[in-house]
Amino acid sequence: MGTSRNVERRTILKAAGAGAATLGLAATTGCGGNSGTSADGTVTIRYSWWGADERAKKINQTIKLFEKKYPKIKVKTDFQDYVSFWEKFQTQASGGNPPDVFQNAVTFLRKYDKRSVLLDLKSQIDAGNLSLDNFRAGVTKVGEVDGKQLGVPVGSNTMALVIDKKVFQKAGVDPQAGWTWDDYFKALKTIHDKTKVPGDTGYFSIMYLYDLYLRQNGKAFYTKDGLGFDKADLTEWWQDGYNRTKAGIITDPKIVAQDRPKSSLSAGHGASEFTWDNFTVRYSAEGDSEYGLAPIPTMDGKHTGQYLASLMLSGSARTQHPKEVAQFIDFMVHDPEVGKIMGYDRGILASTEQYDAFKPTDTVNKEIAQYETDTAKAGVLGTITPHPSGADTIEAAFLRIGGDLGLGKVKTSDAVKQFFDEAQAAFQA
Repeated sequence: MGTSRNVERRTILKAAGAGAATLGLAATTGCGGNSGTSADGTVTIRYSWWGADERAKKINQTIKLFEKKYPKIKVKTDFQDYVSFWEKFQTQASGGNPPDVFQNAVTFLRKYDKRSVLLDLKSQIDAGNLSLDNFRAGVTKVGEVDGKQLGVPVGSNTMALVIDKKVFQKAGVDPQAGWTWDDYFKALKTIHDKTKVPGDTGYFSIMYLYDLYLRQNGKAFYTKDGLGFDKADLTEWWQDGYNRTKAGIITDPKIVAQDRPKSSLSAGHGASEFTWDNFTVRYSAEGDSEYGLAPIPTMDGKHTGQYLASLMLSGSARTQHPKEVAQFIDFMVHDPEVGKIMGYDRGILASTEQYDAFKPTDTVNKEIAQYETDTAKAGVLGTITPHPSGADTIEAAFLRIGGDLGLGKVKTSDAVKQFFDEAQAAFQA
């Protein structure tokens, strides 16, 4: 669960993932019919994930710790950028040969559960090979689907607003908890008027932000098996966004495209950007200003619609080694040394053992941790909205069509119709 916006993040990861071969990682091999057990009883499991080289280096360090504790379990690794990972996984799943254990996100749970690809980990939890104890803020619920435990979180995050502190200060804007959407939009105009910098880089095409807005209004982006809003809702949201773009309050989408893979926020072409809180490290690495986290705007001064999302580990329903898969997941989500190595690479560490073990020393990670702590204390966190099968396709469509709208390639009414048509097709696929 991923720019600040997921598709831009995929572009970044794709570029970073190109160097994967330099790590000398073993390619995923074997097939569904191979037991992966050697003559001496050693079991080999396959582990796949998406991410850049730095994540791979960290994960390989943790695998060495695991194999030291479990010398009879060997782990073959494979990773790609986000887009390539899911393309390969789709092929593997269709061929009955998915990896034994893999990185996963809520967007894909129902899709692959529907296809009987995912292992229900409850039997291994009952057998004592995997523990769901000691997790933060009930985040394990993210991996539940219809009473089945299809994933276990490695890290959690929540939506936030990243701001260029220097631009906000220059404009005299000081975002505080409880500010409303009216306050936020007024702030964007003030920033633009006083600094000539657009106030936001393009909030209206971010599916996860729109979900929060809907939740604040008693709805949600998804129901269990469909969309939780109507065409009139989306028409209002997108038309408002388009109007602000034309007024220069929102960054010109052409400039956003030119800035990629860098964010327009870190390029100095926007003063704020909605994203997942743990992505904040990106802006400090890319830009030369000072960046920080601001609260999500609200309708009523309190309810933000926020929830904890997470990356998680899932197992294959076809694995011949469910016990070893469970032991691997348990180690990776609970072992304190793993937490120290991974840090906040995949979000704020999900288990209390790892969260307590890792003490961030840099300013950005300290602020991320404080943001999640403050959000939890505020009592605004709710339960994540269910993501039906097809949610991955719908997320991409929302970003793409919203982007075309911002560019003036399509009228709002046509954009809304196109999105609903594509969403319906995705649900039926």
